[in-house]
Amino acid sequence: MSTALIVGGTSGIGLATARHLRSAGATVHVAGRSAERLEALDPGITGHRADGGDRAQIAAVAERIGTVDWLVVSLGGSEGVGPIADLDLSMLRRAFDAKFWGHITTVQAVLPHLAPTGSITLLGAISARTGMPGTAGIAAVNGAVEALVRPLAVELAPIRVNAVSPGLVDTPWWSGLPDEVREDYFAAAVKTLPARRVATAEDVAEVVALAATNPNLTGTVLETDGGARLVSMS
Repeated sequence: MSTALIVGGTSGIGLATARHLRSAGATVHVAGRSAERLEALDPGITGHRADGGDRAQIAAVAERIGTVDWLVVSLGGSEGVGPIADLDLSMLRRAFDAKFWGHITTVQAVLPHLAPTGSITLLGAISARTGMPGTAGIAAVNGAVEALVRPLAVELAPIRVNAVSPGLVDTPWWSGLPDEVREDYFAAAVKTLPARRVATAEDVAEVVALAATNPNLTGTVLETDGGARLVSMS
């Protein structure tokens, strides 16, 4: 039986991925900072309280697990959005700390425990490759994460390295907006997106699971954005 570790796996896409891999028969561990969310995990999913930006904490989790076949890094935050002229650079630095530095710290910490034929799957976002005003900050963060994929796929081979690049997904990432504002934005987006729908966390989790488990997939960024990169979302 394969063993998966999802860092940032207590909500949203990370939790949906944990559930998907567990239903497929894997032994699944998730790491996160929220004790409340960890206590609420589904039966059969093992939780570990740890910060993805803390190498010692994540290394300790990996040590307790033993061998990890599939590492999924689903870290991020809601900061980094805004027009460049007014963008709070201290906020953008926090966004890099939460996502980019969290991803690379987690990879370093777990790498000694990865199976030789294992995989690493990172979570970027389609903002890295679109031209939507007000997203330069998060585009830079996600672009930095996705830029890790190709060199690491060669450097760490035969360990496979991929990323998944979601677009608009209905997850707790949007919880900072009032319900009415979020619903209006989603309704407008549905009219523009070629897929004519806002993705669920489960939609993206299926792609993450593919990237993690398919033995012939490496060095690839899989786009699962409903066609957002093809149209103007401004």
